[in-house]
Amino acid sequence: MFSKVRWITGLAVIAIIVLAGCNSGSDPALSAIRADVSAQHSEIAALHSELAAVSQQASAPQADESPAASPEDITRLETEIARLSDEMDGKVGLLKADQDSLSKEATGSVEPQEPAFTLQLLHTSDMDSAVGALENVENFSAMLDGFREQFPNNTLVLSSGDNYVPGPRYFAAGDEVNDPLLGIAGNGRGDIAFLNAMGFQASALGNHELDQGTSAFASIIASEIGDAGTYPGASFPYLSSNLNFAPDENLAGLVVADGQEAMLVAGSLARSAVVTVAGQRIGIVGATTPTLASITAAGAIGILPGDSDDLDELAGIIQDAVDELTGQGINKVILLAHMQRLDIEQALATRLKGVDIIVAGGSNTLLADATDRLWHGDVAEDTYPLLYHSADDAPVLLVNTDGDYKYLGRLVVQFDGAGRVIPESIDPYLSGAYATAPQGGQAFAGQPIPEVSRVAESLRGVLSIRDGNIIGRTEVYLDGRRGAVRTQETNLGNLIADAILWTARLVDPDVQVSLKNSGGIRDAIGVVRQPPGTTEPSDVELLPPSANPTTGKVLGDVSQFDIQGTLRFDNGVVIVPLMAQELVEIIEHTVAADDIGSIQSARFPQVGGMRFSFDPSSPAGQRVRSLAIIDDAGEVSDRVVENGVLVGDPERIIKLATLDFLANGGSDYPFPALQTGRVDLSGEAGQYNPPNPDFPDTNGNGVIDEPVAAADPSLADAFNPGREQDALAEYLAHFHAEVPFNQPETTPRHDRRIQNLGIPGKMDTVFD
Repeated sequence: MFSKVRWITGLAVIAIIVLAGCNSGSDPALSAIRADVSAQHSEIAALHSELAAVSQQASAPQADESPAASPEDITRLETEIARLSDEMDGKVGLLKADQDSLSKEATGSVEPQEPAFTLQLLHTSDMDSAVGALENVENFSAMLDGFREQFPNNTLVLSSGDNYVPGPRYFAAGDEVNDPLLGIAGNGRGDIAFLNAMGFQASALGNHELDQGTSAFASIIASEIGDAGTYPGASFPYLSSNLNFAPDENLAGLVVADGQEAMLVAGSLARSAVVTVAGQRIGIVGATTPTLASITAAGAIGILPGDSDDLDELAGIIQDAVDELTGQGINKVILLAHMQRLDIEQALATRLKGVDIIVAGGSNTLLADATDRLWHGDVAEDTYPLLYHSADDAPVLLVNTDGDYKYLGRLVVQFDGAGRVIPESIDPYLSGAYATAPQGGQAFAGQPIPEVSRVAESLRGVLSIRDGNIIGRTEVYLDGRRGAVRTQETNLGNLIADAILWTARLVDPDVQVSLKNSGGIRDAIGVVRQPPGTTEPSDVELLPPSANPTTGKVLGDVSQFDIQGTLRFDNGVVIVPLMAQELVEIIEHTVAADDIGSIQSARFPQVGGMRFSFDPSSPAGQRVRSLAIIDDAGEVSDRVVENGVLVGDPERIIKLATLDFLANGGSDYPFPALQTGRVDLSGEAGQYNPPNPDFPDTNGNGVIDEPVAAADPSLADAFNPGREQDALAEYLAHFHAEVPFNQPETTPRHDRRIQNLGIPGKMDTVFD
């Protein structure tokens, strides 16, 4: 059985279609046959309902002493269904032959109407959980492939966006073990491989596609040719009619003309595309939430309308793209609308003209009819599909399902000769939300697509090793978001800086402070969740790392994979003795960028063992107002800057733990050229040392120093000792293997280590 309480055989579907098209004035004998087919159709539907109930009873534990259904009961019902279906097959053949005869006898005096067109639309969206989608995708592919076989020439497969989200499976695809499957391994490419293998033909752009920035998005959808192989990119275009991709340098080269055949513009960006199904040209238009810039890393993408609440303007922008298609003679149009809120998509349905079907996205709203079997605990929010009337009073169907490959949306609908949907043609036993959960022992409509299974197995293999290696625990979201760490102190920045300081003190207990550049923090550790049905940034939930049942990882676990994801550069930890004046110059450099604190800067610091304040309105180089060295008890042990003036001996030595990249002049950090006494915890060999990469003697002692054994307490052996990944891992393993890290993220106004005095109401409390 399929995953519905009742389902209808392909023969019954044909019967309904034939019955709808037969001439009411035909032979009385044929009328009797039609009546028999109609009755048998109802009888088969009732038997399927009984079969579903009996199957569920057979698989469920009995709460009382009532007898369980037997295998004989199931066999009896299946046999009767098969017998009735065979009888109906012959009768349908007679009716079809009669209809063909009537068509041939039609005179040429009346202009013939375009025959009714049947479309099977298979759809999904929001495959944005950390790991849940990976567990469901194979069953999803089996169902999709089976349904496509039933309508091999009349099927369209679409997504309304959020096809992936940065997380374990996203980064697992970047492991080189995936090269043979993906051509060239890369973050997020496994998710695209799933969609390619399942034959998706177009997608709206969601917000999560951009979570890692426009450059990462481009590398995921565009093809790439390398020495080891070729990554094909997406085999479908991404569409959005209210976004202008051209201003973004990472995406401009992927923009193509609108309204082209989707298969010819794979891996490209446009407002619209066309898919030809059984000779019928179907227009596909995309649209994305206008709140995009506030909930993801949209880069330089132009977003319309400027007022995200102006639905009339949004509808007008989408309408322009629709009109371009209808102007070409296309009379069937589907809108892929990733609006994050179903009420917005409902409002668009009544404002647009020429749109027949809207596939919603971003809200995870489960629409299902009364015949649909749902995942345990799920409740449909409304029926499937929803019916509205457009601005020109034509019927519009709106569909949506929950995400993470939990459901496959299936809409089988007829269009009339004018290209309008016929709502009455929708059979609830055929259309609806199909759950991918193997509940009650039911089978699926087909077998998992082999390529989907191969990619899923490879990703699970990577995850089982990396994400299953648990290093520590946190009960809070560790904020490594680009927009946060590059403008303010964050709890993840503090954690990393403290880990670097702790590791350096294993080698030299006199190290006082640490500094990490925010540009090297590449990801958060945790989950950013925009609750379904919301678009407001204030509604965003910051949650600890999610569980991964495939690896035994539970909520709050921090794994090897998490650490490698956030500290991808894995720079070496170094100890550099600095004069107080040199330390101040370095701190001034970290906050010297224009509009610092409001505009992202990769050189913005995250610090340990010190606190400082800065005034962004002062000239660059004169912004630090207070700087203090802090002891382990949080007390001030050395006042370095007061009221913008260096105090005490400017040549007194302060030992700083930082990264070799910075100490070597990366990001233009003004470290002294001669760093006498510098210690490279991972050794000096092999590192790049500007301006002379052939001379790695960083401390000028005349030898290439070996790694420092004391830097490796060997609590986390999966990392390279003396480097930043290992520093964070060893620190978590030492302090937070059992007791979770629990310092929540704070607003900039409440930050203590880095105090931005440009924030209204912010007081300088460095010495308090």
